Amino acid sequence: MQSASDRHEYPAHWEADVVLRDGGTARIRPITVDDAERLVSFYEQVSDESKYYRFFAPYPRLSAKDVHRFTHHDFVDRVGLAATVGGEFIATVRYDRIGADGTAAPAPADEAEVAFLVQDAHQGRGVASALLEHIAAVARERGIRRFAAEVLPANTKMIKVFTDAGYTQKRSFEDGVVHLEFGLEPTERSLAVQRAREQRAEGRSVRRLLVPGSVAVIGTGRTPGGVGRSVLGNLREAGFTGDLYAVNKAFPEDIEELDGVPAHRSVRDIGGHVDLAVVAVPADHVPEVVAECGEHGVQGLVVLAAGYAESGPDGLQRQRELVRHARAYGMRIIGPNAFGVINTSPQVRLNASLAPQMPRPGRIGLFAQSGAIGVALLSRLHRRGGGVTGITGVSTFVSSGNRADVSGNDVLQYWYDDPDTDVALMYLESIGNPRKFTRLARRTAAAKPLVVVQGAGSAPQGHAVRATRLPRATVSALLRQAGVIRVDTITELVDAGLLLARQPLPRGPRVAILGNSESLGLLTYDACLSEGLRPQPPLDLTTEASAEDFHAALAHALADETCDAVVVTAIPAIGEASPDDAELAQALRSAAAAGPAKPVLVVHVELGGLAEALSAATSTAPRARTATPATAAAEAGPTGTGTTGTTGAGTTSTGPGSATAVSTTPTGTPPAPAAVPGEPAERSRAPEGAHLIPAYPAAERAVRALAEAVKYAQWRREAAEPGKVPEHEDIDEKGAAALIGRLLARGQGLTLGTDETCELLGRYGIPVRRAIPAPTPNEAARAAGALGYPVALKATAPHLRHRADLGGVRLDLADEEQLRRAYAELTELFGAPQQLRPVVQAMAPRGVDTVVRAVIDPAAGAVLSFGLAGAASQLLGDMAHRLIPVTDRDATSLVRSIRTAPLLFGWRGSTPVDTPALEELLLRVSRLVDDHPEVVAVTLEPVVVAPHGLSVLGASVSLAPPPARDDLGPRTLPVY
Repeated sequence: MQSASDRHEYPAHWEADVVLRDGGTARIRPITVDDAERLVSFYEQVSDESKYYRFFAPYPRLSAKDVHRFTHHDFVDRVGLAATVGGEFIATVRYDRIGADGTAAPAPADEAEVAFLVQDAHQGRGVASALLEHIAAVARERGIRRFAAEVLPANTKMIKVFTDAGYTQKRSFEDGVVHLEFGLEPTERSLAVQRAREQRAEGRSVRRLLVPGSVAVIGTGRTPGGVGRSVLGNLREAGFTGDLYAVNKAFPEDIEELDGVPAHRSVRDIGGHVDLAVVAVPADHVPEVVAECGEHGVQGLVVLAAGYAESGPDGLQRQRELVRHARAYGMRIIGPNAFGVINTSPQVRLNASLAPQMPRPGRIGLFAQSGAIGVALLSRLHRRGGGVTGITGVSTFVSSGNRADVSGNDVLQYWYDDPDTDVALMYLESIGNPRKFTRLARRTAAAKPLVVVQGAGSAPQGHAVRATRLPRATVSALLRQAGVIRVDTITELVDAGLLLARQPLPRGPRVAILGNSESLGLLTYDACLSEGLRPQPPLDLTTEASAEDFHAALAHALADETCDAVVVTAIPAIGEASPDDAELAQALRSAAAAGPAKPVLVVHVELGGLAEALSAATSTAPRARTATPATAAAEAGPTGTGTTGTTGAGTTSTGPGSATAVSTTPTGTPPAPAAVPGEPAERSRAPEGAHLIPAYPAAERAVRALAEAVKYAQWRREAAEPGKVPEHEDIDEKGAAALIGRLLARGQGLTLGTDETCELLGRYGIPVRRAIPAPTPNEAARAAGALGYPVALKATAPHLRHRADLGGVRLDLADEEQLRRAYAELTELFGAPQQLRPVVQAMAPRGVDTVVRAVIDPAAGAVLSFGLAGAASQLLGDMAHRLIPVTDRDATSLVRSIRTAPLLFGWRGSTPVDTPALEELLLRVSRLVDDHPEVVAVTLEPVVVAPHGLSVLGASVSLAPPPARDDLGPRTLPVY
């Protein structure tokens, strides 16, 4: 299959797995001389009509000459690609380079004729669209800039493939044929089309795994116990609504059922269709199972078996073969070494996992790479005591194990438009494709909250994840820029999820605090200040407060226009008027339901009964009546997965570590995503009574979750009106590109000299103050004379550069005498001039010294950073970061994000500096790096920002061949 070509070796890097429109997969690869039989077989299965559309005439079979032509390519001027499933062709595309007269021509001709043929059984699956993306990328690589195609007017499907692709095109009609021409450079529209198709395809591929109509458990033991038998039992007990099959090749030939489930020795023996196969056989037997499933038309696999990349090099190779084998049949894989998948929808009720009980249904989607963490999160979200109340249930759960195929990015694509998921919680050990994750996270967060906790940074076994050079805090800041709610622990993950599941988002940081404990109120007040919130003085209702007092105080706080959220504190009270737990819970519920849509949280201390009362509902689904603690416990039934906090017959103990919630949604009210103040009413208005009141055992946990909700709400408001990347008419993009090309011609990578740096930055409107080398006092005097006094004398040796605190800088030298004296002092202190590398520079207006940097990080992409020069950034790490390209809003927030920002705005009576000029500088640096990926690093230090204008006193630029952009190429599944 991979024979040498006429002129070039087989381009293996063109091979790719892709997800098609219906969620299935196909392999795209170059056609070679070994494919003659496959091509003939493929053509025989194409209808006469499709053949007519391809050749504009009846063409029942391919001649030997045709077969030779369509299988012999030089991979430069003639290229053919095939989409395969199960090793057989389902579609082909080819291009032939042509000259201006339309006949075959070699390079440098930059136009090619392109033609497709898709097997009728696979038309409508998006195969041609995927092939067009890949053949266009190949053509660009080979110097082709335009495609031409001739299509019969009746071939509307093919015309639509071209017109919908988003490329700039021309169309003409002549001699009964539609002639299309289009450029191959990606456009904003073509990228938008590609990403929309990517979302639909990847979302549907995950849906095939989470919403199957039939499931086969392969490896079901004949006796109780074992992984396969346990999963089968879990599926049965969950009430899976589809068809269920037990499969084991060791079953007796006469077996018909196992535990009431149809039993078979092989998937091939199943008479009906199988959507999902749960593979619970040893790793050595998995290849045989994959082949059987692929031949039977199974759509997806959950592989529970271990013994893959986590076991060493041999296991890694076994894992790669597993993925390659499954994708060849159009199947996607969760795992191997997976814990399983869950879908609590009443229409599905899928528990294809090792969790012994189905989680309560709810509105939270949960993804965990680690099975152990997945178990812990399910347990916390499921149980009523010791974690988060069962009131906040799960919509879907995916534990990806080794994450050999389906990843968090795929699940995000599914959750984006899943009507059953309002909040997404993710535990990630690594981010395999950071650029794509950031893009998907930004889009998802604009519609529903996305909360992420990242592990220590270790990749799943067998993954070559790019290592980031950025500090952890920087990565966190970049995720927040994309709208991600980034937390540090799984406790914070579920705390935030509990609040966001149905509470409306706060309009701002103003917090009212009320309760029956002055001390607990003050603790909450201090916690709010620590988290950057603006708390009002706590309202102490005293320990004698009744349920009516709580109701009235909460209703008043919610009605107060100066309050954006309310935290209620409660401790056990003694006295005849003190409410019992059920009364207090009902009082809070009724006040929240009647008041304006604002978030309400409860901080409770050792009030087990209150926690139970607040979590009276058993799911986030609407309830018609108010449940008491007793009925809630009875309805909840046994809880927990793994370790649970149950006591007695089906009741659940509530301990001091619990966090709970209450439902006040009336029957029939559909669930709604979190409301955002300022968005259209139909999106932001919470349904009447649609509040859950979460309760936390500590003020710090409640306030931290509220602070994250405040930040996220602010991001949502800003994302509704995104900024723009300004156009600067004085930027010379072409001149900069030519200069970069000439400089890179010298070698693979280099740091530019002073003159080259100034020239390149100057083409983007970034002037750098000239610094003249001064190896002797006389040359220093001549330089100062040329620049004009006053001047600065600086040592630029690496150990003294930007270290004014060490005395390597002399400022405001008014004449030659002062200059020579300063020169002598520097050489006396630090050594000979050749060690100091002194330079003379004209004095800049006084201001605040800042630093601007841009780097290409291998994991995160292009990042722009800003801070104050000196100790603030170097010692304290006070830098802010944004992903490039930076918008005007990004630049404004970047300047204000550092802790030392007050120094720019007139702190303690100082004169404010020209921050608009600083923001413009940031935008120009961003444009430079975004326009020219060869610019891999830029440092401007110091940048002195004065009350009027700024001065760049030092600059360095590094160039390298542009790195590959995996977010701009054709759609393809990653290969680990």
